[in-house]
Amino acid sequence: MTLQSPFHFANKLSEFRQKMQDKHVLGIFCKTTDSSVIEAIGHSSMDFAVLDMEHSPITTETLKTHLMALQATPTLGIVRVERYDSMHIGKALDLGAHGIMVTSVQSAEQAAIALKLARFHPHGERGVCRFVRAANYGAMAREDYFPEANRSLMVMQVEGSEALDNFDEIISLDGIDVIFVGPYDLSQSLGIPGDIENPRVTRAVEDLIVRAARRNVKLGIFTDTIQQLRHWRDSGMAFLGYSIEMTILVQALNGICQKLDETDLG
Repeated sequence: MTLQSPFHFANKLSEFRQKMQDKHVLGIFCKTTDSSVIEAIGHSSMDFAVLDMEHSPITTETLKTHLMALQATPTLGIVRVERYDSMHIGKALDLGAHGIMVTSVQSAEQAAIALKLARFHPHGERGVCRFVRAANYGAMAREDYFPEANRSLMVMQVEGSEALDNFDEIISLDGIDVIFVGPYDLSQSLGIPGDIENPRVTRAVEDLIVRAARRNVKLGIFTDTIQQLRHWRDSGMAFLGYSIEMTILVQALNGICQKLDETDLG
């Protein structure tokens, strides 16, 4: 009997890519160390959760339980790695990540290195070990595991003026599923840190949309308001990231307090 991977890798990725092609996908960035929160997100309508190892206290052990929490849900677990080296990328994929988000990509050369580190031969040079969670700890047949593992989602996050200058070369690479725009770092590179709704930032992102469309490359972006989310969805973004789970919790609680106060006034 041939065993499938525990997180139904192929089916989830096929459905995800098709939805991204037909319409758009929506996800949330996660910084919590509580895997119950991740599991709850998995049972929501979110298409993906970015498990952020760059700007959070998530450890490798925490990442393992987060990915386990998403296992029985439709939501993809995409790991934003702290650095694009063989240890960080390979370990996340060994644990069962459906995809990798590589931060601070400034050139096609950097993107090409990340792609190689995430793929087995003949598409890359990822360290080979099939005695990992992603392969049922060795119970999954090697002839099934290695081709399946090479289907993982690859998201390259571009941020900064250098990335904008090299954008056409980056999107010319084969194997990239999504180019993700980091608006906050982009705003800083333009001399207006944090002002992501500034027309200069908006124009820069809109220019990337036009350039990416020429090559039929899917773009994504981070948003932290519903207005931004709707704007970039309507502008053609296919991979939409909305806020942080802990921020949404704070906002929801503040909203409840505000509504209660409004009732007292009324």
